[in-house]
Amino acid sequence: MERTISSEERIRRAEEIYSRRRVANGVRVSGNSVNRVEKNKVSLFKKMILQLAICAMIYIIFYLIKHGNYIFSEEVINKTKEFLSYDINFGSLQNQFSLFIDSNKEKWWGENTTQEENSSQTNSIEANTVNELLENKVDETNTVGGIGGAATNEIIDEDTSEKKEEKKKSQSELDIEYIKENYSFILPVTGTVTSRYGTREETEVVSANHAGIDIGADTGTPIYAAMDGTVTVSSSEGEYGKHIDIENGEVLTRYAHCSKLLVKEGEKVKQGDKIAEVGSTGNSTGPHLHFEIRRENRTVNPEKIIKF
Repeated sequence: MERTISSEERIRRAEEIYSRRRVANGVRVSGNSVNRVEKNKVSLFKKMILQLAICAMIYIIFYLIKHGNYIFSEEVINKTKEFLSYDINFGSLQNQFSLFIDSNKEKWWGENTTQEENSSQTNSIEANTVNELLENKVDETNTVGGIGGAATNEIIDEDTSEKKEEKKKSQSELDIEYIKENYSFILPVTGTVTSRYGTREETEVVSANHAGIDIGADTGTPIYAAMDGTVTVSSSEGEYGKHIDIENGEVLTRYAHCSKLLVKEGEKVKQGDKIAEVGSTGNSTGPHLHFEIRRENRTVNPEKIIKF
């Protein structure tokens, strides 16, 4: 006949069984705990001994290399001294060495990692994976950005890089690009280049900073309008002698030291129209055409616009 056991009786019996297991020739601990503690102690002890032994071996090797001239060549010693002079992150080396020991201790000592170690490694791997995913998420947010996945940051970066590239260019380069993109030019005269744009040796007649290009030709050689525009200046006064300015929007072309002017102020001319003849008026050393190109009164090198 089966006897009913109360809950209090069950608790009492369980306590007795627990006490019998715990008290047997002193305090008794479960077999799993003993094995795990002993294995951990042995593992830590072996790891410590191995690390000390390796450090000692490394120190002895370097000591022998440094002081044992009779064993190693002078080149090896010099290389070792050079290596020892470097700054070494020993903390990083220790971490790498510990990881190496942990990954190879089963192969070396034939031990199986405990469940606790496996759990710790698993948690560490999972934590690293979560961190990597979070970092990737942040990177994706920074790259793509915006609500709905619009690549706002990427567009801003492109705009910023274009602005930076523009800022790197000089004003002269920007002027040259603008003129070439928006205007058409032809050679104003046939001849030989005698003085180029830029700095040159100064004399009583020749200026130090040449604002245009000089094209040598015989007196009376025809000069043609290099571009379309309106004649804003047709004058014989000043250092330029007889000269003409033709404007078109932001760009001006100047033709100086002429012997004869064939157009008047206010006239509209087409590219290729004959406007003057070569001469040597004003501050001039001989018959030639002084030709300038300007944008908003800033001079540019004509050779960057026209092939002479």
